[in-house]
Amino acid sequence: MKRITINQIQVKKSVIYTLGILISSLSFQSCKDEEVYEKEQYKNVFALISESDNVARKFHKLGSESIGYISASLGGTEPTDKEIVVDLIEDNSLIDRFNVTNYDTDVTKYVRPMPRDKYDIESYQFNIAAGEIAGRLPIRIRPDGLSPDSSYFIALRVNSFSAYEANPLKSFILYRIKTKNYYAISDGSTIYGMRGKYRQQGSTSELEMPGNKIMHPITENSIRIMAGNEAYASDINTFNRAAIEVTVGEDNKLTITPYKNIQVTQINGDPDFPNVFKIEDDGFKTYKTFLLRYNYVSGNTVVEFKEELRLEFKEEDEVEN
Repeated sequence: MKRITINQIQVKKSVIYTLGILISSLSFQSCKDEEVYEKEQYKNVFALISESDNVARKFHKLGSESIGYISASLGGTEPTDKEIVVDLIEDNSLIDRFNVTNYDTDVTKYVRPMPRDKYDIESYQFNIAAGEIAGRLPIRIRPDGLSPDSSYFIALRVNSFSAYEANPLKSFILYRIKTKNYYAISDGSTIYGMRGKYRQQGSTSELEMPGNKIMHPITENSIRIMAGNEAYASDINTFNRAAIEVTVGEDNKLTITPYKNIQVTQINGDPDFPNVFKIEDDGFKTYKTFLLRYNYVSGNTVVEFKEELRLEFKEEDEVEN
């Protein structure tokens, strides 16, 4: 029979005692954490409203000044009995930090600070009234001239507040501005269905080319697309080399010009592709439609191109928020 010594019994008692202390400590800490958590639920804490990366993404319409808002919300189980006066301050170091965190050394993807002449903030102070749960600060935005290929930030953080608490994780915001017009928005998500026809100049055969085209807004009444069947790439060099700009006149007639370096010639008089923009309703769906006819130079070849671009839409979606 195996004998258990006094020393072994003492060791076992010591282990049991240590485990007991550990369990008691964990139970005490758990109770303490739960108590802190419960207290946090009752706190009145405000936060600047943004997405998970502290970015508030907004589109502003070209051709006019518009107002965007920095909004704050207040949490807590009890209504406040004091007004909260919040002062914000601009801090472009937040943009530098965002770029390094998200894009490292790829400076071609860096977000730019919003040019100072493109916005106004009349006051950096806003209030959350006693008993209320929200407040907001207006920013006047003038987006004309902004590149559709860049994102622009106005970086703001809480500088001071008069009462209660600010959520430290939501005490700063990056207000992102991108552009839009009636025909497209500038994030690359506006995709028109294409029915195209083309032939190389001098050839007798015309080829059909179905597909899609990504459209970007340039001004209030003009857009950018790739010419003909030129391959799309979200790259400024590609746009400069092979994109065209299409301007919609007040009479819905179209003017086709080079975006940058491409050689393009508008061809008028084609009854099927008369260089017009129109709204089409087939009784079931409604479409924005471009009918284009032009020639352009691709390499050493002149390409004759005809295209219909269509985008389904709903009138109610066009109402400004």
